[in-house]
Amino acid sequence: MRADAVRGHLDGLLLAVLEPGPLHGYAIIAAVQQRSGGVLDLRTGTIYPALNRLERLGLLSSTWESVGERRRRCYALTEAGRGSLAGERTAWDEFTTAIGSVLNPAAPPSPAT
Repeated sequence: MRADAVRGHLDGLLLAVLEPGPLHGYAIIAAVQQRSGGVLDLRTGTIYPALNRLERLGLLSSTWESVGERRRRCYALTEAGRGSLAGERTAWDEFTTAIGSVLNPAAPPSPAT
């Protein structure tokens, strides 16, 4: 899938995969890929700036976690992030309904006789 197809929906994707609980960056990428059946393959250069932006907006919080000698940052939804995710879902439903109505219009009504 083209990268520009995800543009505008990245925030919703990231918030949705964090809804069940905190994840580190690579796990977020893997979750998006798994949930999309392998269709969406986000790059680290795409998600980390988005995660940092979402954190600055107060939609995510992060903590550092040590795994062996490695440290990684784990991200979690805030209450504001949960509210934003609900808004993203509503906007997605409206968008797909509108696009679906154009791409797959219902059969025209039969003329009255």
